[in-house]
Amino acid sequence: MTALALALSLALGQGYAPQRQGLDPLEAEKEARVMRLGKQLRCAVCQGVSIADSPASMARAQLDKVRELVSEGKSDQEIYDYFIERYGEWVLLQPTTGGLNSVLWLGPVALLGIGLIVIVMQSKKKRAVAPDAASAPVSDGAAAPAPSTEDALLAQVRADLEK
Repeated sequence: MTALALALSLALGQGYAPQRQGLDPLEAEKEARVMRLGKQLRCAVCQGVSIADSPASMARAQLDKVRELVSEGKSDQEIYDYFIERYGEWVLLQPTTGGLNSVLWLGPVALLGIGLIVIVMQSKKKRAVAPDAASAPVSDGAAAPAPSTEDALLAQVRADLEK
């Protein structure tokens, strides 16, 4: 019985999206502007969908608010500011590049630049060390370099292994 009630409620609830809240339709040009603005604002319920594309009742109410603000003659920026004031900058599907967001936009580029600088400096350092070692004169055994402590340790290990 519970399964039947659940199936019936799902079947009846499919595709339900409340209609506009009694606002008169706008001219085609203004309605196109409402849809363009609605495509830039994030639905608070669906989160990855714009309010123009979302079937959620909250998104419909937000789109009606956009329609109302457009009919009042507000500019695009004033409408964005209205929603940012109420929901925060999160409401914009395309975040701004100013303020603290500039760190997020420029951070990867800066890290890539720093990484390239480190790689270039390391490769220059290795090139500078390599020719010095290669240009060292090779002796014919006349003057052998003094054994280091590592060579003495290696000789001791070899002697122990031969026992």
